[in-house]
Amino acid sequence: MMQADVDYVEALAKSVLAGERRGLAKGVTLLESTLHAHTCQAQALLERILPRTGSSIRVGVTGVPGVGKSTFVDALGALLISMGRQVAVLAVDPSSTLSGGSILGDKTRMPRLAVSERAFVRPSPSRGNLGGVARSTREALLLCEAAGFDVVLVETVGVGQSEVAVAGMVDVFLLLMLARAGDELQGIKRGILEMADLVAITKADGDNVAHAENACLLYSQALGLLHGNSGSPPPRVVTLSAIADRGIEQVWQLIQDRHDAMRSDGVLERKRVTQRRTWFFDTLENAVRSEFFGRAGVRLHLSEIAGLVERSEITPEDGAARLLALQTPQS
Repeated sequence: MMQADVDYVEALAKSVLAGERRGLAKGVTLLESTLHAHTCQAQALLERILPRTGSSIRVGVTGVPGVGKSTFVDALGALLISMGRQVAVLAVDPSSTLSGGSILGDKTRMPRLAVSERAFVRPSPSRGNLGGVARSTREALLLCEAAGFDVVLVETVGVGQSEVAVAGMVDVFLLLMLARAGDELQGIKRGILEMADLVAITKADGDNVAHAENACLLYSQALGLLHGNSGSPPPRVVTLSAIADRGIEQVWQLIQDRHDAMRSDGVLERKRVTQRRTWFFDTLENAVRSEFFGRAGVRLHLSEIAGLVERSEITPEDGAARLLALQTPQS
């Protein structure tokens, strides 16, 4: 990098480490940029702040659309702020298929956090990345930690493989479920339930209280069966109402208890080591893919070979082998 870039990164790092929200916002924007120059600056920024990361409680929040994720996050964040904590929310927004821009609706659904000086809410466009999880979310999480936020909440869009991606970057994975959701969701419930550290049935208020309690019992039984041979107790299932601020304190206590237990017996550090290793190989795979498709020979022959596969003139395996055999240096 040029000296001007070095100076800029150093100034931005100082701003982030000082907990300045403007600097943190600029840092996350830098991470989200796809320009090569910005990518270099972003990596230099991450290296500068890395020693000050790792001290937060990282919580993933997921659930189907309409389950009340943003309302819950707003209620939980407000509770944590009242306890003297600083809360960062990384809310991955669905992107527009036309412009690539984010809907940015989470700030409107988190009115208390949006105006608090002890909170940082960052909606980020998913831009079509795997499972709707923005590519820079993991790095943004590190920036938030370096800026002094001791709780980082990562909210997913609740579709596709986003649950898997978020579960791989947090300490505690919270699944929000609806009562009376219907059997049509059973296909995805099992996979998500197996990843969950805690399950909460939302909207347990008004006429829905009895249904929520019944769902709580059913999910408790299901988790007991799923984890019957694991040797460890199944995740707790509780009910809550974010609108009425009921059950929020219990959920936070369960999150904190699990985090403390993981830290005390060394599970948390081992989990984070595994996560960092996975992040490395994911990054390496993306870099290799980018380098491969950037080769002049691949760009020249990709459509031709793909056409042969589409017309069944060669097999997909043969087509891949032909492209891999092209050793033209990247132009």
